[in-house]
Amino acid sequence: MAVTIAELAASLGAQAWGDTGIRVTGAGEPSSTAPVESGAGQLALAMSPKYAEALTPGCIAILAEGMEPESYGLAAAIFAPRPRLVMAGLTRAFDRGPDIVPGIHPTAVIDASASIGADAAIGPFVVIGAGVVLGPRARVGAHVSIGRNARIGDDALIHPGARIGHDVVAGDRLIIQPGAVIGGDGFSFVTPEESGIEEIRRTLGARADIRQQHWTRIHSLGTVELGDDVEIGANATIDRGTIRATRVGSGTKIDNLVMLGHNVSVGKDCLLCSQVGIAGSSTVGDRVVLAGKVGVSDNISIGDDVIAGGAAKIFTRVPAGRVILGNPAVKIETQLEIQKAMRRLPRFAQQLSKLQETVTRLLEKG
Repeated sequence: MAVTIAELAASLGAQAWGDTGIRVTGAGEPSSTAPVESGAGQLALAMSPKYAEALTPGCIAILAEGMEPESYGLAAAIFAPRPRLVMAGLTRAFDRGPDIVPGIHPTAVIDASASIGADAAIGPFVVIGAGVVLGPRARVGAHVSIGRNARIGDDALIHPGARIGHDVVAGDRLIIQPGAVIGGDGFSFVTPEESGIEEIRRTLGARADIRQQHWTRIHSLGTVELGDDVEIGANATIDRGTIRATRVGSGTKIDNLVMLGHNVSVGKDCLLCSQVGIAGSSTVGDRVVLAGKVGVSDNISIGDDVIAGGAAKIFTRVPAGRVILGNPAVKIETQLEIQKAMRRLPRFAQQLSKLQETVTRLLEKG
């Protein structure tokens, strides 16, 4: 695939400079791109001066607004008013995606009652259950399984090895990365008598008689509902609800190795980064960002527009718009003061020791 500098700039809503007829064949790092040859070349991503220093004269590049292509000896350039947004458009233009041959592979096993939309591509060893509805232009990679009565919207991209359970509902433009599991049973069990967990929640740690306990499964009768434009990362897992559905709102992006427990509700346009874990029945608002390794306790609510820094542990309700950090998570300014105070502790300990010696001497003299 190749497009001209002019065509690419127009598609990105950006301004072009230089020989706009040069054809772009792909993107590359500034240090690895070569001068344009035969009217075509790779476009260097040099959207700050520190990256542009590695550019080779005669190459083509994306620059930030205000940078001067003449000073780098470029053949052509595209100016990025918002560099990362332009980078999103550029990478989309050159992303070939997985190789899934159009049509249905002969090794796929598809129940006769399933409905497969027009122009679908179904890879080898895919299993699609009874009553499944798969929208038009779906691409389903090898070894994917889709359980009975699942309904998936238009333009889905399901990478190899993903698992979609029965009755799962997803909107349009769903993307699921390899190995993700949507709609497994929730982790929910009960004991005939009050369990140790219930006891310490009631007593805040005090234990009475410790006895044998047998766990009995609470089955998951709910499902998982995903909105439009949802992306699920590799090896992420979303459990089905116990009675009501586990829900993920439209536009939410979920990273690799994220875990959503049963009955969790996540709002629209959220970012859940790698290794986030949200325990059962918790509610997350719209536009929430949970950085890597954030943990959310069960049965709590997080308001809209909350940002939680990496490894934060959330045990209580978080109001809308708050930025939090730490374990337990508190306002970021409070956590920074805590960290400063902790760094002072060795000095405080030395000062206290000297003070104790002084007081002891004074008492001995008195």
